[in-house]
Amino acid sequence: MTGEMMWQAYCRAANLDSKQRHDVWKFCGGGVFADELANLVLAGVKTATASTKLSYETAGEDLPRVGTHSVILFDNEEAACIIRDVKVSVVPFDRVSAEHAYKEGEDDRSLPTWREVHRRAFTPDYTDVGLDFDETGDCVLEEFEVVYP
Repeated sequence: MTGEMMWQAYCRAANLDSKQRHDVWKFCGGGVFADELANLVLAGVKTATASTKLSYETAGEDLPRVGTHSVILFDNEEAACIIRDVKVSVVPFDRVSAEHAYKEGEDDRSLPTWREVHRRAFTPDYTDVGLDFDETGDCVLEEFEVVYP
C-alpha cells in the first residue's frame, strides 16, 4: 500500500479531513536503516526520533507540532504505519537526554551511542551548508504514537 493510500484509509477510519497536513517520509532518508527503524516503530520499541533544526530551515519547511501526522514508509515506498506527534521540542544536541535516546529505541538505547550515531547522521546537514557539525546545534525531538494501522 502506498503512503497516500494508507493516509486515505486512516482518514476514513478516523473520520478526518484527508487534506489536513501530513508528512510522508522514510527514516534516514531511505535505505536499510529506513526499514530497520520502521520495524522498530511497528514493534513498539521506537517511540521518538530526532533531526536537526538546520535541515528544516535549509528546506524551508515548518517544524512539526504536536498533532502532526506522518506516514512512515519502508525503503521500497510501501507504507509501514502512521504516527502522530505527542511531544515536540527543540533541544541543543549536547543537551539531548538519556530518556530521549532510550525512546528512540536504536542500538543499545544509550545516550553515548545515540550521540555517536546522530553525530554521523547529522553532520551532512551542516556540511551541505558549509558548516562544521555543531555540538550545541538545535535538534528537533519528536515523541510519537502509532495511530494506524
